Amino acid sequence: MEHLASIATRTESHPEPQSPAIIGNSPGLQSVLADVDRVAATDSTVLILGETGTGKELIARAIHTRSRRRDRPFVRVNCAAIPFELLESELFGHEKGAFTGAFALRIGRFEMADTGTLFLDEIGDLPLALQPKLLRVLQEQEFERLGGGRTLRIDVRLVAATHRDLPERIARNEFRSDLYYRLNVFPIPLPPLRERCRDIPTLVFHFVDIFSRRMGRQIDHIPAETLSAFMAYPWPGNVRELQNMVERAVILSSEGILPNPLPNSGDPARRPWPVSGTFHDSQRAAIQQALRETGSVIGGPLGAAARLGLKRTTLIAKMKRLGITRSTPGPNGTAFPPIETAPRWPPHPNRDYGAA
Repeated sequence: MEHLASIATRTESHPEPQSPAIIGNSPGLQSVLADVDRVAATDSTVLILGETGTGKELIARAIHTRSRRRDRPFVRVNCAAIPFELLESELFGHEKGAFTGAFALRIGRFEMADTGTLFLDEIGDLPLALQPKLLRVLQEQEFERLGGGRTLRIDVRLVAATHRDLPERIARNEFRSDLYYRLNVFPIPLPPLRERCRDIPTLVFHFVDIFSRRMGRQIDHIPAETLSAFMAYPWPGNVRELQNMVERAVILSSEGILPNPLPNSGDPARRPWPVSGTFHDSQRAAIQQALRETGSVIGGPLGAAARLGLKRTTLIAKMKRLGITRSTPGPNGTAFPPIETAPRWPPHPNRDYGAA
């Protein structure tokens, strides 16, 4: 299913030695891929911004595999997953006897990534005490191991990622402004799944194919109601949540039919709208959902067209064809909210979106 739209890696049984499979046709994702192609040929530092679950590591790997360093190491470090007292040694290594328990020399991740790419995931959680040392490596391409006096020179391309609002952390004295400016050479914001609504059906097909083969299940039919519910759901966990939900649906499937695994929500803003099951019904539900969540705003960066990945004129044409107006009631019988009460959505691309 090579044509399916998503950011997704192949399964272990279908490895891709050259690069992660990044496929998609929504405007937001195509813009990201264009940025990847622009920056991959350089050695410039890249800062990937986006909510958790949007595929930041896959974009980092794509930058590496499309660069001249593609045959060299790609080394990943999650700055939020390693205890502070171990992180410096993990990044820069240590000499024998540098501290209690340092019984042998340890090579750090920067040395491992020499001539290749180092991906620092969740850079916004890097302890303040380590930030000056990271800044020096970025500026000078040199460092010392913990407990050592010999300066080591390296050739490493750095790609960093975070879901944090770094300027906000700078204001709280939790992140150095000079490090931020050094990292923010080429920022790439990733769109959340709710802004790639038209990609959701093909994403579902893609993950159904993966999990049905993995579990030995035969899925012959995905009801339109299930696809419509998936398109109407806001996916706070993004592609990762969608992948997990499809896996659950495959487990629950019977007689070759994929059920709707989404739980009922008491919050009308997050409840999938029921539809009758035709393709036009699926489109109608998605457009109505987008209009409701944008306060009937069609154009502009916060409008329904951008949310659905469509041009403004295309959305208006679809609305006319489906008989949808800005005052069309939703399935719960209520009209869309007035424009002046529309929520500001999507949020600021660099905002702190919650735990990783």
